[in-house]
Amino acid sequence: MKKLIECVPNFSEGRDLAVIKQITDEIEKIEGVKLLDVDPGAATNRTVVTLVGTPDEVVEAAFQAVKKASEIIDMRSHHGAHPRFGATDVCPFVPVANITMEETVEYARKLAKRIGEELHIPIYCYENAAFEAKRKNLAYCRSGEYEGLKDKITKPEWKPDFGPAEFNATAGATAVGARDFLVAINYNLNTTSTRRANAVAFDVREKGRPMREGNQVTGKVVKDENGNQVMIPGTLKGCKAIGWFIEEYGIAQVSMNITNISVTPVHVAFEEVNKKAMERGLRVTGSEIVGLVPKKTLIDAGKFYLRKQNRSVGVSDEEIIKIAIKSMGLDDLKPFNPEEKIIEYVLADKTKKKLVDFTCTGFANETASESPAPGGGSISAYLGALGAALATMVANLSSHKPGWDDRWEEFSIWAEKGQQIKDELLYLVDEDTNAFNKIMDAFGLPKENDDEKAARTAAIQEATKYAIEVPFKTMLKSYEAFDLIKAMIEIGNPNSVTDAGVGALCARSAVMGAFLNVKINASGLNDKTFVEEILKKGLEIENKAKQLEAELIEMVNAKIQ
Repeated sequence: MKKLIECVPNFSEGRDLAVIKQITDEIEKIEGVKLLDVDPGAATNRTVVTLVGTPDEVVEAAFQAVKKASEIIDMRSHHGAHPRFGATDVCPFVPVANITMEETVEYARKLAKRIGEELHIPIYCYENAAFEAKRKNLAYCRSGEYEGLKDKITKPEWKPDFGPAEFNATAGATAVGARDFLVAINYNLNTTSTRRANAVAFDVREKGRPMREGNQVTGKVVKDENGNQVMIPGTLKGCKAIGWFIEEYGIAQVSMNITNISVTPVHVAFEEVNKKAMERGLRVTGSEIVGLVPKKTLIDAGKFYLRKQNRSVGVSDEEIIKIAIKSMGLDDLKPFNPEEKIIEYVLADKTKKKLVDFTCTGFANETASESPAPGGGSISAYLGALGAALATMVANLSSHKPGWDDRWEEFSIWAEKGQQIKDELLYLVDEDTNAFNKIMDAFGLPKENDDEKAARTAAIQEATKYAIEVPFKTMLKSYEAFDLIKAMIEIGNPNSVTDAGVGALCARSAVMGAFLNVKINASGLNDKTFVEEILKKGLEIENKAKQLEAELIEMVNAKIQ
């Protein structure tokens, strides 16, 4: 599965659109990266840019943008309302899909090191990328701003994490970090009162509300011994919120920024806002996501509401997302189109049709055509996906079987595992064809001289090795389905035992078919040690799959009789 990260660099220029475009042009040159948003502000004299893509490509795009900013922005003449200390002031990385925060931190530090070494800009790593606790706080790193940088940078405690401990007069310094995804979401209330919406916002936001003597609205604000307001914290960590009236819709909303969705997921915030609204005689009628969200945000929400209904979460992503939309009323004010609101869907290459997007008839016709792909490897992966899908169906039917209500979660866990296996095998359907195409591309490389011949041979060997690894992954993943299939034969809905049996046949065939592709591709690889090892492992998996299939079919026949 493709890893995705977001990068949100802030540049100290918000008025000259020509300068801003020069920076964003550098980003758009990099393949594998998509520029999602450019938000300039005249008062702040600052532009917030949002880009998303695969990690290495995002690092490259961010570096080129920082480099260009250092060439065309001169901090000696910069003024604006927002705190800043560099031409590229901050550059946070955000994990979006199939990547951990720990991995994201490594990419952030990789960028920080490169900027420091190649551009000679002092770099401070903040938030999750910080090397010391006090530098996690961006405000601390940026204290004194650009004007105070010359004096502080030579002090030992202010030595940059990367780059020279010297004042860069034109570029200043940059803070590079890694943080969680920020979600902007508004909760629609059945009121027109901004004051009441604000009251709910103060109930839930982390900062809370000022403590007052006596009447909590009109009473005197309580202060501590230092003269600072004493606050009553709200109930949601990592959340900022206010109430406002939206004339366009004629309702009041609680407008919220969730700065840490791993601490406070969107659905948890929705439930809490609804609870606090009801305590004040109000009701949340729906919600509105501003901008884009990672797919996981809605998947987690959909699974939360399915579990509340005692329903299996082992269903398709489309079904889970639909439940999330309806449960949180994301379509309350206007239609919610996942293709336009989910980052992974927006980034998907819709110009290239995948094999798995064909109809059943279309897939069969494409297979039967004169084109050499899809071939046996893709068909094997699809067989494995069907085997996992059949066992998943049995798990879901068992989860909803009348009289088995107390076992819904047991079967939901199995179904969720089946969905994961199925989805990974569906990915391998197209990846096997992609692997075949890589070999064809390598054979098509020029071979006019010794250097070209050497490069062509190396490319063919690399592509051949990948064409062995992909069907081997199909073997492993298809074999993994046997645990699920066996469980459904043993404990699943007895009326569907033959469906699980057919799943066993599919899984066995997938393993054997994929192994045939491993073997034929291995014949063209020069690395005989690798070949010997993978063929040995493959044979073990094939033998185990055959044995398991025979045992499971025998169990199915016994249950039928």
